[in-house]
Amino acid sequence: METLKDHDLVPGYSFRSIRYETRAVRDREGSAVEGLHQVWISLDNPRQLNSYTTEAVREVTLALRRASADRRAVAVVLTAVGDRAFCTGGNTEEYATYYAGRPLEYLQYMRLFNDMVTGLLLSDKPVICRVNGMRIAGGQEIGMACDFSVAGDHARFGQAGPVHGSAPDGGSTDFLDLYVGYARAAESLVLCEPWSAHKALRLGLVNEVVPVYRDPEGRLIANPTVVTDRYADELGRVVFGEWKEGEALEEGKALAARATLDLAPLDAAVDRLVTRLLHTFPDCTRKTLESLRKKKLAHWYANSETNRSWLALNMNTEAWAGFSAFAHGDRGEREIDFVGLRRRLAEGARFDAELVRSVLPPSARARLEAGQ
Repeated sequence: METLKDHDLVPGYSFRSIRYETRAVRDREGSAVEGLHQVWISLDNPRQLNSYTTEAVREVTLALRRASADRRAVAVVLTAVGDRAFCTGGNTEEYATYYAGRPLEYLQYMRLFNDMVTGLLLSDKPVICRVNGMRIAGGQEIGMACDFSVAGDHARFGQAGPVHGSAPDGGSTDFLDLYVGYARAAESLVLCEPWSAHKALRLGLVNEVVPVYRDPEGRLIANPTVVTDRYADELGRVVFGEWKEGEALEEGKALAARATLDLAPLDAAVDRLVTRLLHTFPDCTRKTLESLRKKKLAHWYANSETNRSWLALNMNTEAWAGFSAFAHGDRGEREIDFVGLRRRLAEGARFDAELVRSVLPPSARARLEAGQ
């Protein structure tokens, strides 16, 4: 048999910050198919909610190129380790301690990030986002660059930019309105209030949501903190997928705390989708996705380079303050004093280290002053 050429970008590269593995593809009867597989690319930073470091961004790009060139791969699954988070975006500790105040360094980081998003949009294989928890900020952006999304119903979806010192210009301002429309996109992108997985399904952001909570008796139940009955409230508003309120929310949180998470139903849903992809013509599937992705790529190519430059410059101002607050503040105290910032800027204050310190939460200010 003729020896085929290796088209991997860096043959033999061993991944350190992410996981790269192949898994069985199953036929319609549930049996493993010989000679074919699915590729799983997993972010591996569960301690920091699978936020991506510079090295992880670089490695995801290399992994996507390897998977795209894999003749035996039916599909690529982009996911993460653990059950708390798919990805919460860039690593704020790295942002705060290395990139803040270094716009030219962040410019190079954003080159790597843009290459990662472009790699998702140009993959020769269908890409499935397996949402195993929070998909926030940059996690939302790389998730939307995928072709399909399957989520556990414990997941939540949203942005963090305008609340934590950035703009969601790594893809969300390009893609989100294509999924959910302008009004809902503006609401999510600016206000940064997370959606439940069920709401994400209702709005068209994901393809499938599966239950992953098991109650103390071992039964699969829907997320107890979310309204999962389909009805409208007294004002005619759709309630399905909204977070519960008041006493119902507290009861739901208590049940969720007693429950355990079982991601086996999520994995089964991903396997079912891969099986459905298996039974399509590979070239026709690739061409169909290439044509569909043009809508995303049109926005991405129009904006990604100027967004990269702006995001780099923003490391000298609002990102410096926002990421410092998030990285160094206590839990529940990770936002700056927005009123104080707006007042100081209205008075003509310069955006410098003194201004940043003045608007940080007390816990963050104390840690920075102590050199921690």
